[in-house]
Amino acid sequence: MTFGKLLRSIIMTSIVFPGIIMLLGGSASWIEGWILSFWFVAMILSTVIYMYVKDPELLAERRKKPGSDNQESWDKYILFIILFISVIWLVVMPLDAERFSWSPPFPRGLKIIGAIFMILSLYFIYMSTVTNTYLSIKVRIQSERKQEVVSTGVYGIVRHPLYLGYLLVMLGGPLLLGSVIGLAIGFLGTITIAVRAVGEEKMLIQELEGYEEYMKKVKKRLVPFIW
Repeated sequence: MTFGKLLRSIIMTSIVFPGIIMLLGGSASWIEGWILSFWFVAMILSTVIYMYVKDPELLAERRKKPGSDNQESWDKYILFIILFISVIWLVVMPLDAERFSWSPPFPRGLKIIGAIFMILSLYFIYMSTVTNTYLSIKVRIQSERKQEVVSTGVYGIVRHPLYLGYLLVMLGGPLLLGSVIGLAIGFLGTITIAVRAVGEEKMLIQELEGYEEYMKKVKKRLVPFIW
């Protein structure tokens, strides 16, 4: 990625996500909508700028088109489903929570829990990127980069901290905004991520040396103390 493309990415991210969320919400004074908007801007720009400065090989990997290289054939469909669910989630929540108020008002306590989930989500997503130089968006073994098991940092908490970050924002976002429909879609996204994690681990056990030993050290796949 050239500096010009990075700059365009920064500008577009800073405009697109607040634009979508706030326009769909229909109110410039919607504080929760601004919080979610800036969460997306912070998440995307922090990881992209980090990769541009510190890990250009990972950035190149993340920019490859789905279906390229040796991506697992089943993952092409799972990845499409995840992206589709994420887009529907992003579009429906502002309509539900603010513009049409289909959902009943959420207690302040639930909104605070949602905000906490989003802070934790940002942490796990960013630290996964910093810790794991092999963090592709595709399920595949990067043999050309001599992929190895990563077990430090957030990978010492759960085996899939990036997925944990996704789970936290898919549930935390609708709690913050006050969207029952968003929560339902978030649960669907969580189930899809769990299915992907199981499939990915089957591949890692078979093809990545040392992964079984890592599983013995870090017991939980996705949710600390639970699963």
